[in-house]
Amino acid sequence: MGTGADGTAGEQRRLINVAYRLLGSLTEAEDAVQDAYARWYALPRSRRDQILSPGAWLTTVTSRICLDVLGSARVRRERYVGAWLPEPLPDRAEWGHAGGAARPGPAGPVSPDGAADPADQIVLDESVSMAFLVVLEAMTPAERVAFVLHDVFRYPFAEIADVLGRTPAACKQLAASARRRVGAARAPVPASGRAEVLRHVKEAWQAKDIATLIGLLDPASVMTADGGGLAGSTLRPIEGGASIAQYMIAIADRAPGLELLERSVNGLPGLVARRAGVVVTVAAFDVAPASAPALARVTRIWVVRNPEKLRPWVSCPG
Repeated sequence: MGTGADGTAGEQRRLINVAYRLLGSLTEAEDAVQDAYARWYALPRSRRDQILSPGAWLTTVTSRICLDVLGSARVRRERYVGAWLPEPLPDRAEWGHAGGAARPGPAGPVSPDGAADPADQIVLDESVSMAFLVVLEAMTPAERVAFVLHDVFRYPFAEIADVLGRTPAACKQLAASARRRVGAARAPVPASGRAEVLRHVKEAWQAKDIATLIGLLDPASVMTADGGGLAGSTLRPIEGGASIAQYMIAIADRAPGLELLERSVNGLPGLVARRAGVVVTVAAFDVAPASAPALARVTRIWVVRNPEKLRPWVSCPG
């Protein structure tokens, strides 16, 4: 798709990045971008030739599609079994694998630049961390679009106004409101500190050392699991370090042969569980700093077990 001289070549990577942050779902992001390209190629050639910036046109259309999806998401989430979490993404470099073949789109392969998998095209920075995406989920659709387009991708409010059908001043207010929500969500613990905490969590879980696990979890920590009714998981968040530790030990007792790996999840240290070489669980963590010499503690755990959300992990052989 889009390898010709119409100005759309190379846009797909950026559009996937925008759509994933807007939707929190790689599957839905891919569909939104395919839909935008389909609309582009459905335009008469004379109309396409009149568009001075095809990339800007595609961004506007993709964002509007995402806005529509976000608008209907609440109804779909009400029918979802248990908690809904964003789709986690792997770091392919850790797995030594580049992914599979591109999924065909309505006007050809979805990847105009030849990339093998949409997951490989996501830039893994703080704007795709699970903590960040969960905060975005709490925003209104308009807030989310205004904030992501302006604060993450630096689009001017005049262009965002065209997406949202509001004035630039109104869009600026939406972004400011969203920014206040995000401000308190960014944890200052560096990746190395997070990795150390999770290494201890992994070792304690494997040893079934409940006392150590409790010590690694903040007393007010919360675990949220997403099985989507397709995989066993707790339907409600588990609150409190002691309760979470007991749950983790119970899972270890019921899951012999489960292999636990330290892997990046959405660009930050996380844990991945495999059975018979197949990824069955991906866990992302938020970690709060602690005074030296104590380790930082885990404050939030997001566990994704819905196999439909683990599609990018299927081709990760370890």
